[in-house]
Amino acid sequence: MLRESGLRVTSPRMAVLSAVHDNPHADTESVIDLVRGNLGTVSGQAVYDVLKALTGAGLLRRIQPQGSVARYETRVGDNHHHVVCRSCGAIADVDCAVGHAPCLTASSDHGFRVDEAEVVYWGVCPDCSRTRES
Repeated sequence: MLRESGLRVTSPRMAVLSAVHDNPHADTESVIDLVRGNLGTVSGQAVYDVLKALTGAGLLRRIQPQGSVARYETRVGDNHHHVVCRSCGAIADVDCAVGHAPCLTASSDHGFRVDEAEVVYWGVCPDCSRTRES
């Protein structure tokens, strides 16, 4: 996967890919902790650089819901959306509501060639709903 994207295979890159794959929607600090747990010593800057390279190569997707830090996921092959809990910040994937990417049609594209639509649904997750009801 790395070589196919024109990137060298390195331990930090493999560790970051593994961390994000196993922890979808992880923030940068969580990825750093997971990579350090896997590799031992690695600088935070190295992880930031790897996240940038993997995102640039299309191997990771960076999302940043309003009021949240950047988060990363390996689900990059489609134009899916997200649902975010207003209470705890939990994030889950939501498949496109209609058709293929960009799966939403803008009322006016103003001359842009639209290739992606980003939708964030907001609500309260089941765990937080149960807590509120208790």
